[in-house]
Parts: sequence; structure tokens; C-alpha cells
Amino acid sequence: MTSDGASAPRFAYKADRLKPLRAFCQVVRLGSISRAASALYVSQPAITLQLQALERELGVRLFERTGRRLTPTREGDALYELARPLVEGIDALPATFREQLRGLDAGELHVAAGSSTILYLLPRIVEAYRKAHPEVRLILHNVTGAGGLDLLRSDGVDLAVGSMLDAPGDLDYAPVYRFEPMLIAPPGHPLMAKPEIKLEDLSPYGLILPPQRLTTYRLVDLVFQQNRVPYTVALEVGGWEVIKQYVAMGLGISIVTSICLTDADRQRLAARSLAKYFPSRSYGVVVRKGKYLSQQARDFIELIQPQMLAPREYDETGHSGR
Repeated sequence: MTSDGASAPRFAYKADRLKPLRAFCQVVRLGSISRAASALYVSQPAITLQLQALERELGVRLFERTGRRLTPTREGDALYELARPLVEGIDALPATFREQLRGLDAGELHVAAGSSTILYLLPRIVEAYRKAHPEVRLILHNVTGAGGLDLLRSDGVDLAVGSMLDAPGDLDYAPVYRFEPMLIAPPGHPLMAKPEIKLEDLSPYGLILPPQRLTTYRLVDLVFQQNRVPYTVALEVGGWEVIKQYVAMGLGISIVTSICLTDADRQRLAARSLAKYFPSRSYGVVVRKGKYLSQQARDFIELIQPQMLAPREYDETGHSGR
């Protein structure tokens, strides 16, 4: 009862204030009820009801619609400044507790990455991290696709490094590097003598590609289909190193991402850019939205910078140089 005898409004959600505040913070961050619902694994009506109850209790309007995006009102901005540290602090409590137990200067760092990322992208980063933080035990999980995402969602790893075409709503992807699509062939191959390589020029030659379940194969197929250019797959095999070896042996040509081309390949392979037809591939850091990142993880991410990799260029004859 209030002082004038009237009953104060009661809301069932007050038993758990964290839920509506978490929903509110997600809508502010993502600008959409549907995106917030996806990130929190709840229904859109549930998010809407929580926001409405919060507005009724506080007696203010928290959002206004700007086009297709929800933006906080002045009162919403004020609430966000108060609620965000509370929500993040509660969500990070288990990880913060574990961090406190094992100490800030030691512990483990778990990173998920595919074979190509581990082989071509991470060596210099890992080397720099080990020199700067020798006390941290670094564990690289060699997983690709859904396996890496499952580890992220279950907190089996702190972060992932790799390539993504579309990031799911519950993950944050920050691309850092971009690598061109490259045609590779044995030195002296007729294609490498052409002033300009057209997509149809590849038709007479058998392609060596990764298995169909992988993104590279699907992307190559999509580009040829969209341009209505026939092509032949001579061989499917996993692993860029195997593909490069078979190309060097003259068993076919291939379309690879420049991340896999090293200085050692200059003697056995010729390469030309196919950026006119195929999109470049980005590589970067993937984390779970709302996840507390340990100091070890933040230190590792700081090392993932473009200057860690010197670009490799190719002349008109298909040979690489620095």
C-alpha cells in the first residue's frame, strides 16, 4: 500500500530484475527486439513484455523508433549507463571468479582455429604471444565450422580465429585480414602466359578443390554457375598443402586463398589473382556476445593486427615477390 492507501503496481518480473535489464541492454546494443531475442535465446514477445513492464515501473519511455532501428530516448540512455555495468558484472561473475582464483598473471588461454589458420596465420602471432606471456599455457583447438562455434557457445574456448561469411546473432566477428583469391598452376602453365585471365579460360583444365562440404568448394561452384561458365573438378582433396603439392605435380589447377601461399611456393607454383571474379576472404576474431574476456584473451587479440603479416604480391608472370 502507498501512503495514500492506493495499491502500488506489482510486476511478476521483479523477482528477477536481471532478465528485463539484460533484455533492455541487448536492445540498446543491437537496435532490434528480434536481434536481442536471438542473442538471448528467448522469444520476441518475451523481450517486448519485459521492456513494457520496465517502462511501466519507471514511468518513462525507453525507446523510440528511427526507421527500422530502435534507439534509446534520453531516459533510456540514462538507464543504460546504470544498467550496463550491472548486467555485464553479473554475467561475468563466474569467469571473473575463476580468473581471481588462478591469478591475473598465469592461467590458460584456449583458442579455436582451423588448420589453415593455425598453419598460415597464427605462427607469428603465437610466437609473439609466447615471448610476451611465457607464463600462460596456450591451447590451440584445431576445429572448423560448427565445431568451433559449439566450443565458443559452451565456453570450451575463450575465442576463435578464422574466416566467417555470416556471423550468427549470438557471436561477434571482427575481420582483421583480407586475402585475395588466387589461381595456382605449375610454372610455365599456358594460363600464366595470358595477359588477362578470364573465367572461361579455366574451363579446359581440371580443378583440384577441397571437399564439397567446405565453403571454398561452394563458393567456386557459385561463381561459375552465376557466370554460366562450365568447369570440371579433377580431384577433391582436403588441405591446402596437399592441393598445392598436387598442382605442382601437374595434376590440375586450383583456386586458393592467398593466405596459403608462402615464400617456399615460389619455386614450384605460379599464381595469378582472380579478384575480378571471386571475393576476397576475411579472417579475424570470433567471440561469444556478452562473454567476459580474460586478460590473457585480450592480450592475444591485441596481437592480431594486419602488420603482423607482410603482404605477398605477384607479378604479371604469376611469380610472387615481397
